[in-house]
Amino acid sequence: MDSHVIGAIIIIIIAIISVTFQFLHLTKEKKIANIKEWLKYAVTIAEKELGSGTGQLKLRQVYNMAVTQFPWIVQLVEFEQFSKWVDEALDWMKKQIDENKAVDNYVNS
Repeated sequence: MDSHVIGAIIIIIIAIISVTFQFLHLTKEKKIANIKEWLKYAVTIAEKELGSGTGQLKLRQVYNMAVTQFPWIVQLVEFEQFSKWVDEALDWMKKQIDENKAVDNYVNS
C-alpha cells in the first residue's frame, strides 16, 4: 500500500477520534443543542424522501437516523421528548420552505 494512502487513513482515523472525543465531553445541554440542530437536517431529508402527510413514517425515519448517528441517544432521551424535538425541527423546516424558495425547491423536487 502506498505511504500516502496509509498517511491519509491515519489522518482520517485521528480526525474521527478527535471529533468523537470532543463531542463526548460536551455538557448534556450542548449535546442536546447539537442534536436539535442535526434534527433540522434529518427532518428535511425525511420530508424530501417521504413527502407531506407521512408524519409517523417521518418520525420513525428520523429516529432511526438519529440512533445511527448518535447511538447513545436511546439512553439520554425518552422517545416522547425526541418526538417533541422532531416537531420543533419540522416547524422550523416548514418556515424555511415558506420563506426560502431554494429550500422549497429542494424539498419538493
